[in-house]
Amino acid sequence: TGGGSAVIASYEINTGPATDAALVGWGAGTWGAGVWGTGGTNTEALRIWTIQNFGQDAVYGPEDGSMYYWNATVGYVPSTVTMTIASPCVVTSLVNIIDGQVFTFTTTGALPTGIVVGTTYYAKILTPTTFKLALTAGGTDINTSGTQSGVHGISPRMMPLTALAGAADTPTVQALFLISAVDRFLITFGANDYGSAVQDKMLIRWADQESLILWTPAITNQAGSIRLSHGSQIVAAVQTKQEILVWTDSALYAMQYVGPPYVWSVRLVADNTTIISSGAAAAAGDAVYWMGRDKFYVYNGRSQTLRCDLQKFIFDGLNINQADQCFASTVERYTEVWFFYCETSSTTLGRYAVYNYTEDAWTYGTMTRTAWMDSGLYTSPIAATYSQNLVDQESGVDDGEVWNITSPIEAYITSSEFDIGDGHNFGFVWRLLPDVTFVGSNVAAPTATMYLLPLQNSGSGYNNPLSVAGNASGAVTQVVEVPIETFTGQVNIRVRGRQMAIKIASNKVGTTWQMGSPRIDVRPDGRR
Repeated sequence: TGGGSAVIASYEINTGPATDAALVGWGAGTWGAGVWGTGGTNTEALRIWTIQNFGQDAVYGPEDGSMYYWNATVGYVPSTVTMTIASPCVVTSLVNIIDGQVFTFTTTGALPTGIVVGTTYYAKILTPTTFKLALTAGGTDINTSGTQSGVHGISPRMMPLTALAGAADTPTVQALFLISAVDRFLITFGANDYGSAVQDKMLIRWADQESLILWTPAITNQAGSIRLSHGSQIVAAVQTKQEILVWTDSALYAMQYVGPPYVWSVRLVADNTTIISSGAAAAAGDAVYWMGRDKFYVYNGRSQTLRCDLQKFIFDGLNINQADQCFASTVERYTEVWFFYCETSSTTLGRYAVYNYTEDAWTYGTMTRTAWMDSGLYTSPIAATYSQNLVDQESGVDDGEVWNITSPIEAYITSSEFDIGDGHNFGFVWRLLPDVTFVGSNVAAPTATMYLLPLQNSGSGYNNPLSVAGNASGAVTQVVEVPIETFTGQVNIRVRGRQMAIKIASNKVGTTWQMGSPRIDVRPDGRR
């Protein structure tokens, strides 16, 4: 303010919205959409970023945006440098710099005349830690004059791939990308074609092997592209042991590296299949599991529908307007695949479904997580919470989501309903053998509660008629509620119903339990 020297502004890329949000009002939708005068509706889409390691460095990019490169040698805070006021200027760094490395500068004071904050510069190496500067790769040396003040540093910001030294035909827009695990190709999906700025949602392009900058196909390199035919856009891609699976909005393809001249081959694996979001697939063992828009799938050499006991419960309770938030991950330790999704009318990832692929069993629950990463380097997965914390999953027996606060985990499991014979007789239960252990609990007297939930008729709902308490250890109002301790061998009860279910639950700090094979003594007790 008030005039004076020039002001330099650094542009930041907006992280984008965290949820899909409806835009309402004039200009929000296309012409003619909606009721006259309201302007129609449109959706501001959740912005999804792709992050891939390239050695110790990283490549970043938002969906339908450009790609950027982060150099790990610089770090995540400005790396201090000193500059000479000379012709040419010589910069001395605390970290090693390679020839042609591209970066910008920061300062707490003023840079010498000739150097500007926010401008992209290229290094011309003298020694690993000293270099001259140019405005283009290998260009004219930059001279400096005047004075300088403060502490100068190399900015830790990402640099556009298009700005890297030697970059040619680099895609300027993409839907997602990955770096192949063994062959080290940077592969983009839904990118713009050579010589065009228009995004092609079905185009796959890849750079030369071990390169981030060489995208022009030639006889001397392995850069190339291929366009898929089934679908209207590429939605997701996952690396497996032998191939890369690519989903469009209506088909599944498999990519395999075959070497020159074709480099990558693509074959159609399945048609008329869907995936609900770009993050809804996870590789586990020798298979890939994913969540479609109305069912689950597995690929283990061929694509097939995955049997799911909870299919109606999950998809009837899913907020399809927040489908982009859905994601999948694994807990290899327990041979599980986890699927997180938003409950109906909610914008929070608060529900999950778990598939155990060795036992072919499903379970579900409620837990808010925004990200999840399984890793062989750690004994437990790492997850991100809505309170901006990273937590160790499947570790300990209590809820540590809120920093420095220990809360109990409300844990429960309920059996399916069972009956006697064909279900025409009532059953009378007079004794329960719980078979519950508390190994791993870190409190002196861990406890859990078991319930017997009776139904008068199939589908009538629990506790009709009300259950009757037969023991003095716990008051019962609607169901038989039995406290279970470490040495509880059996409990005498009285409960009557045409069908029943068993439930066990706990909600105390330091408590963990395992249920074996609980038994009940039950006898026929009439038909009314």
